[in-house]
Amino acid sequence: MSTQTTTPAPCATGELIAVAMSGGVDSSTVAAMLREQGAEVIGLTLQLWDQNRLAGKPGVPTRSTGRCCSLDDVYDARRVAESLGIPYYVVNQQERFERDVVRPFVDDYLAGRTPIPCSLCNNHLKFDQLLLTARQIGATKIATGHYARNEFDPARGRWILKRPADLAKDQTWFLFGLTQDQLAHTLFPLGNLTKPEVREIARAGGLALADKPDSQEICFIPGGDYKQFIANYLDEQGERVPDSAGQLVTTSGEALGHHSGIHNFTIGQRKGLGVFAPNPLYVLQIDPASRRVTVGGEPELNRPSLLVNRLNWIGIASLDAPRRAEVRIRHSQQPTPATLEPAGEDRVRVLFDEPQRAVTPGHSAVFYHGDEVLGGGWILPPEASR
Repeated sequence: MSTQTTTPAPCATGELIAVAMSGGVDSSTVAAMLREQGAEVIGLTLQLWDQNRLAGKPGVPTRSTGRCCSLDDVYDARRVAESLGIPYYVVNQQERFERDVVRPFVDDYLAGRTPIPCSLCNNHLKFDQLLLTARQIGATKIATGHYARNEFDPARGRWILKRPADLAKDQTWFLFGLTQDQLAHTLFPLGNLTKPEVREIARAGGLALADKPDSQEICFIPGGDYKQFIANYLDEQGERVPDSAGQLVTTSGEALGHHSGIHNFTIGQRKGLGVFAPNPLYVLQIDPASRRVTVGGEPELNRPSLLVNRLNWIGIASLDAPRRAEVRIRHSQQPTPATLEPAGEDRVRVLFDEPQRAVTPGHSAVFYHGDEVLGGGWILPPEASR
């Protein structure tokens, strides 16, 4: 659970701010904005993954130019820093990224869950390491290009996280794990801007990458083929993909066919099931113990509730009694009304007003009150409720 803290007001002239620069237009614009406002700015890029590490393996090009971790993006960030006249450093965090993000990503899929690596990275590495590095070089705060807002609420004595002005770019779902100390020392300068406004600021400032496209990929899997990535990664580690082949069954237990491994499926999946049926079938449940993958019709995807653990609270200190909230179970979804109930130590049960489609173990459930993030946790599989 996060602790309470306070900090001085956002950005004063001459204040040393470390900007997390990914080589994209958003973080580059943040650096330019803060420099224009009179802050002393230092650019930091976390080198997280060698994009050419698995080059030559099946499905991997001999030279990869993916986003966020590629040499091209480091070059772009360095070029922006030079144009702004600010110091720039690359911080190598590849070992920790592999330990805290990549390996858990692989293990989750092998266990029948569907992980969210961006949330893992924010929660366990990015903000923690950026703040540590910033403090080592004497910076008072870090700034990022995330679309979110944060502010201190004196009445509660807490820092709160809020959705941005541009709801189409809302990234708070990925940031629910931020601690009070991290929120207190982080600036989100784009929180009150829309993406078109950010690009216009970049153009007006002469930034060369003002029109650079956004990346939608998992940064260490260019192309998005996670199944091939898992096979290649385990092969590199001298491991084999575990044998988790089993049966495809209906909710009544009728066997429809066989599958080659539970890691090939995610809740809500329709294509690639390998069985013929007169009506479309969807993955409803993945049971790693029995290796069974349960399939059924689309109406059977709806779930009235879910259970989460590994909670982090932001807007409130804890949940001691049932309360109303809005809940998101995927980034693309708008918050939906629900009731939150305490369900034991470090657990909360979410009871939706209307059943929700494809509740996915391994994803995060983030709780909102209006535009404010109350907190969130990680969705547990159905058997955890028994």
